[in-house]
Amino acid sequence: MKKSKEGLMTERKIKRRNFISFAFFGAYIASTYTGFRWLYKSPDETPDITAGAHKPLRRALNKTELFFRRLTFNENHLVKTYPRSMAVQQIRHNSDIGSAGELPPENWKLQVKRISGETLQITLNELMKLPKTEITYDFKCVEGWDQISHWEGVSFRDFMAHYSLEAESGMGYVGLETPDQQYYVGIDMPSAMHPQTLLAYQMNDELLNGKHGQPLRLIIPVKYGIKNLKRIGTITFSNSRPRDYWAERGYDYYSGL
Repeated sequence: MKKSKEGLMTERKIKRRNFISFAFFGAYIASTYTGFRWLYKSPDETPDITAGAHKPLRRALNKTELFFRRLTFNENHLVKTYPRSMAVQQIRHNSDIGSAGELPPENWKLQVKRISGETLQITLNELMKLPKTEITYDFKCVEGWDQISHWEGVSFRDFMAHYSLEAESGMGYVGLETPDQQYYVGIDMPSAMHPQTLLAYQMNDELLNGKHGQPLRLIIPVKYGIKNLKRIGTITFSNSRPRDYWAERGYDYYSGL
């Protein structure tokens, strides 16, 4: 049975559309493969504050940071919080680089290095005399998991004000390191001064234990977990990026949410 003229035209249109669709799909696959192959073979960045990523990828990460810092970050925009009752009782222990084991508060002092050269030495008891701030929020890890958890401590803003660190707050970055200097992060000052950033010494109304940063850790809800340094030993201030453990291993320096 012969096809009508109209049927033949319809069949040709379908074939032509299929051909165009497959051509575009093939071109997309080819260009994607070429792009990934180019990125894979591109040179690595020169090791410095950041390392471990290909140069084009690092440039893209830096551009993304500028976008978030200039256009989307707002210190008045608060991370969503939750009722205290939603916080988990068993907070996940994911890593203890630089914070393994117990460190009784009596054997610890926070070292704060001012830009004048003076170093403040602050005990946990002194920090606990400052106004307490609490937060229950969804802690997010770059590995893909998240967990609603409850933390208590000193607002970083209150801490800076109490110890007259106004000049330091005008710097571009905060550097934090564990007492053994095995883990370290660099935080842009606007994120550090965000109203929800804490120097935390308690979780679920109990002092931190050896798995979660005893005796003092950073809780910074606008960042992924890799920036939430456990067991703070020293705090420094600078106008250039401080060293950062995971940025030296190819991760995004900013790591903002």
